Amino acid sequence: MRPSEDRRGPRNQVRINEQIRARIVLVIDADGGQLGQMSIVDALKVARDKNLDLVEVSPLAQPPVCRILDYGRQQYEQSRKEREARKNQSKVVIKEVRVRPKTDPHDLETKLRAITKWLQDGDRVQLTLRMRGREQAHPDWGRKVLTEMAAKIGDAGKVERDVLAEGRQMTLVLAPSTLIAKKPRSATVAPQAEQPSAL
Repeated sequence: MRPSEDRRGPRNQVRINEQIRARIVLVIDADGGQLGQMSIVDALKVARDKNLDLVEVSPLAQPPVCRILDYGRQQYEQSRKEREARKNQSKVVIKEVRVRPKTDPHDLETKLRAITKWLQDGDRVQLTLRMRGREQAHPDWGRKVLTEMAAKIGDAGKVERDVLAEGRQMTLVLAPSTLIAKKPRSATVAPQAEQPSAL
């Protein structure tokens, strides 16, 4: 027997009606009541008389347990619940803003406006500061730029992860403030959870 198979065959495959191989099964009716043990032929007849399916729900039991139900409707309800669960999942979007220790104040203001808007939309923002050459000898400059930017955000966001030095760059992560209500995202905007966007 292959590792991906059990008594039901391929993994996650459910046997219904004539696919059930056991000769004797324990039958549960559509209302949850036990009809007792019976031959597979009799169980199939009971299911057909009710215009329903016989579904093997516990193949490893002795004897296997089968339930009488509308299998097509059960599959539809399950897929609908899965779609609803996916729809209600919150998508984490991380935007990235890159700055330098000597970025022009006017450029910083432009970036801060974009950061504030993203935070109000419910997105997280990662500030990334890259240092070159002699700038690497003064990490305090970079730390100061990032902490000042975070302070200027005000109530729109809060520091989720403080300044972290990684080689030639430093990062700081901002999260939306709980005081700001998340605005509904437009249905036309594609989620960007995979790749951070840079400004």
